[in-house]
Amino acid sequence: MSKSAWKRAGVVLTAAAVVTGLAGCQDDGGDKGEKKAAAPAPATTPAAPRTQTLGEATEVIRAAYTKTAGAKAAKVKMTMSMTGLGEESGTAEMTGVQGWNPAVMDITMKGSLLAAGDPTAPEQTRMIVLGDVTYVDMGAEKAAERDGKRWMKLDMKAAAEASGDPATQKQMTGGALGNMNQDPAQQLALLLDSPDLKHVGAEKINGMETQHYKGTLTFEQMLKANKTSELLSKKDHDALIAAVKQAGLKGYDTEVWVNEDGYPARMNVDMNMGFGSMKLRADYSDYGTATAVKAPPAKDTYDLLGMLKELEGLEGMEGLEGLEEPEGLTEG
Repeated sequence: MSKSAWKRAGVVLTAAAVVTGLAGCQDDGGDKGEKKAAAPAPATTPAAPRTQTLGEATEVIRAAYTKTAGAKAAKVKMTMSMTGLGEESGTAEMTGVQGWNPAVMDITMKGSLLAAGDPTAPEQTRMIVLGDVTYVDMGAEKAAERDGKRWMKLDMKAAAEASGDPATQKQMTGGALGNMNQDPAQQLALLLDSPDLKHVGAEKINGMETQHYKGTLTFEQMLKANKTSELLSKKDHDALIAAVKQAGLKGYDTEVWVNEDGYPARMNVDMNMGFGSMKLRADYSDYGTATAVKAPPAKDTYDLLGMLKELEGLEGMEGLEGLEEPEGLTEG
């Protein structure tokens, strides 16, 4: 696979990790909704033009969490932008359907990020996610190089286990990207933990009347909310916090616009670092939509992990080239 193709695959897989939370926060809501849903909550967003109190804002987000978690799926149009990464910077637009609990997704992705500096890259690609497994349509050109198999498969858990490195396993199954999980129910649950949650005001989004809320969480708070972070030793935990702070990441800014039906119409998550930023905007609609997401046919799929193992074997064979034949074994 060419260097540009690897870049393109990496961008798509990064997007998958971000928008589906492959690395964490994928539970059924835990006690987040149960404990905080004890008090009566309004069924719809308050329509009053005044700024809501903290208690009122909390009630709205709590009710939205309960409804969204129960819907389990929605249509989504998401934009991801990355800056400060040279030619790796750019934007990607993802449109399709997303489900949570369990995590599934079937989206079409396009934008400058997809090209990854490769002028021959396709204008768009399709990505399918089923739990921990991601399938990426690499296009007809790459399919020709793989006996007609155009779908690349990556099993995150299998890749983590194959690494044989506990640190790598923790990073792949409980890394920072998972803390930016774009499951809307989980984002609402996390927003409830924000110490500065506040109501911004009424706004119209995609033709819908909504109420705008925002809050900020530090990286430490996000890590604490991620149950998989419990796998980290204190040494690894402290090292991760130090590395993130050195990178300039101070926290995550989260915004949500709740419509009159009590569902998030839009969610924004911004992560700013010293060298650049990653911003995501997700517009949701048709909550409760059917998500009959299926894996591509096996005959059209090749396993990325298996291919890497093949390449490792070839590199070992190449290392034998150039060795001189031992004396005494040559024919006279």
